Amino acid sequence: MPKRILLVRHNAGPYDDRVTNFCALNGFAADIRAPFRGEKLGGVTDDLAGMVVYGGPYNADAADTTPFLNEEYRMIGAVMDAGLPLLGLCQGAQMIAYHLGAFAGAPDHGLHEFGYYEVEPTGADPDFLPGPLHFTQWHFHTFDIPKEAIHLARSAAFENQAFRVGKNVYGLQFHPEQTVEGFRRWQNIDPASYTRPGVQTRDRQTALMHEHDAAQAMWFYSFLGQLFVA
Repeated sequence: MPKRILLVRHNAGPYDDRVTNFCALNGFAADIRAPFRGEKLGGVTDDLAGMVVYGGPYNADAADTTPFLNEEYRMIGAVMDAGLPLLGLCQGAQMIAYHLGAFAGAPDHGLHEFGYYEVEPTGADPDFLPGPLHFTQWHFHTFDIPKEAIHLARSAAFENQAFRVGKNVYGLQFHPEQTVEGFRRWQNIDPASYTRPGVQTRDRQTALMHEHDAAQAMWFYSFLGQLFVA
């Protein structure tokens, strides 16, 4: 039986992102669950290699109005207690931070990041991100760095772009899992997104996508290999 990576999703797909591709290429079963549809996450079992909590439209601090998030928080805690790899992407990163007692929500400046934005390392861990790199983004919420975490990366508008807790728990505000095809779908979801402060024009997004997507993909597949295989 192959080891499985639990993939916690907040949308209806398609599920053709780079984490799913990584699972297929490295012999892991992609165990996709969607608590927003009432699906349960189970528990920590011997075949569980780790968990990825994806982005989505839900607020990390709103489990009272979106109670399925409590199921996700339960499993976040269980995976951390078991010492297994855990990766949060965008909303997922905000949830890990919030679970650890840090703020997660909209910053006062009101800016959005939607497109491809340069993220630079803080220098706290040169092995995480050796130098500045453009990453896919779509968010306007952020997180504070949890007290027990290391601050790994920032962008011009959002100081907190990545953190690590211990050796194998990561929160990334950006979306390196997103492919070109997936980002094209994002561009067509909500035309009003382009009116919001900080958002790149569609033409600018597309130009940056073609310029930087290959480097983003190379970095992310290497990162996933270190997190789940090494």
